Amino acid sequence: MADRFSLLKILLRLIPEVQAQDPNSVRPIHGWQWFLVIAAIYSTAFLYGLDTTITADVQPAIIETFGQVGQLTWVGVGFPLGSVATILPIGYAFGIFNIKYFYLLSVIIFGAGSALCGAAPNMNALIVGRVIAGAGGAGMYLGVLNYVAVFTSLRERSLYSGLIGFIWGIGTIVGPVVGGGFASSSATWRWSFYINVVLLGLFAPALIFLAPQFQPRPGVSFLEKLMELDWFGIVLIASIFSLYVVALTFGGIEWAWNDNRFIAVIVVFGVLFITFIITQYFAIFTTKERRIFPGQFLRQRSIVLLYLGTAASASAIFVAVYYIPIFFQFAHNDTAIEASLRLFPFMMVTIFFVMVNGALLPVFGYYMPWYLLGGVFITVGASLMYTVNSETGKSNIYGYSILMAIGAGSIVQAGYSIAVAKVKPHEIQAAIGFINIAQLGSATISLTISGSIFQNVAFSNLEHILAGQEYSQEEIRTVISGTTSIVFQNMTPELKEAALKGIVQAMSKVYILVIASGGLIIISSCFMKMEKLFGKA
Repeated sequence: MADRFSLLKILLRLIPEVQAQDPNSVRPIHGWQWFLVIAAIYSTAFLYGLDTTITADVQPAIIETFGQVGQLTWVGVGFPLGSVATILPIGYAFGIFNIKYFYLLSVIIFGAGSALCGAAPNMNALIVGRVIAGAGGAGMYLGVLNYVAVFTSLRERSLYSGLIGFIWGIGTIVGPVVGGGFASSSATWRWSFYINVVLLGLFAPALIFLAPQFQPRPGVSFLEKLMELDWFGIVLIASIFSLYVVALTFGGIEWAWNDNRFIAVIVVFGVLFITFIITQYFAIFTTKERRIFPGQFLRQRSIVLLYLGTAASASAIFVAVYYIPIFFQFAHNDTAIEASLRLFPFMMVTIFFVMVNGALLPVFGYYMPWYLLGGVFITVGASLMYTVNSETGKSNIYGYSILMAIGAGSIVQAGYSIAVAKVKPHEIQAAIGFINIAQLGSATISLTISGSIFQNVAFSNLEHILAGQEYSQEEIRTVISGTTSIVFQNMTPELKEAALKGIVQAMSKVYILVIASGGLIIISSCFMKMEKLFGKA
């Protein structure tokens, strides 16, 4: 209820501003037109947050439809993979192309990817759709940031910018609930993706006919702008992330660790990674000003430490978002919608501490203590989650996850404001892109690693438990997808109980990654300067 009143106060503060036609305004539209435009672009920030977590609670339903449990990790990791593989070139593109047209292109790509997911005839089509939607979603989110930066004055910008993070956060909170609700209803999980198309269609007229245009580089031809992009670097960074996901998704599940295919993918990944480093360092096929990766920040200790802190804290969030609902479905036999509601305490506390950090960091100025304490909370919470078994009570899970939420929420967004304060004015956009890679890249990396751990350990446990029961490997893997599995339903009560313990035990192993993330934050904080960056708020 308190959150509702806070949002109402923010909206009430907005109304006078959107109605006032200030002659010094930086935007060409005012009043109800601007209100419709800002509502429309904020809706895309909401959808980006929604799609970031919406598959957390629909994976069992998808596996029930398509099978292929070995590709389960792709359902969650496809969206952030599409985002992280394109976030840097998209950010650069917004600096040279007409932001309205590029933003609308991103909206169309997101909608097309969502439609493909909803209509997917098989798992491969669904995965492709998730990657496409992720790329479009990254463009939408950066488009919102650019619209606010261009069409708001300095006096009002902090309010509009703060609302972006708030609305994105609301989207991430309700994502599992929306996904779980559709998965549990007659509409089926497909409407978890179709709903994006419906909402985009609702706000499309405002975006098309009312949203103002801005041309960052007037007088420069479209072809010249295309030539400015670091195409070689763009292809390399997309390939590197894709090969990484392929290796860890199929390794140990579809391919043995010594399989020639796995080894080949790892070798190609390594070659491309080294090639990317060399070409970016020496600005091959590009210039230092136009290279896709802002490598100059690797020489700045503070920026590197902020990158590590952002990546590690985001990893804690994404692992919890995807594995807390799955735990409740297995251990407490929750439905998809019930399990998603269990995530509310974690997400609400995370968003609350994001806001606390945003409010207090400029007041006190010292950022190192936030990272030190945040790392401690994450480590303690994840260590307790590691001890969880099938008999652990619900209140315990809430308490453990809230500790993680306090730590992650306190620092996951802090890197943006700190990095901007640490770099030169002309490097601000590049610094934001650098932290974006940390946050979005960590989603891809953490979900891939945790998915590989869960799939491999769970399969090993079930293979041992079900030895002599004449189940095939594929049938054993279907048990991992959820308690609705036909194989699981046909087990004897004794085997069910043993299988549940084996799966939950495998699930607890994913928190080793979060413990390591918390430890990395603590170590990184010890190397941060005890300096005061911000003046009087």
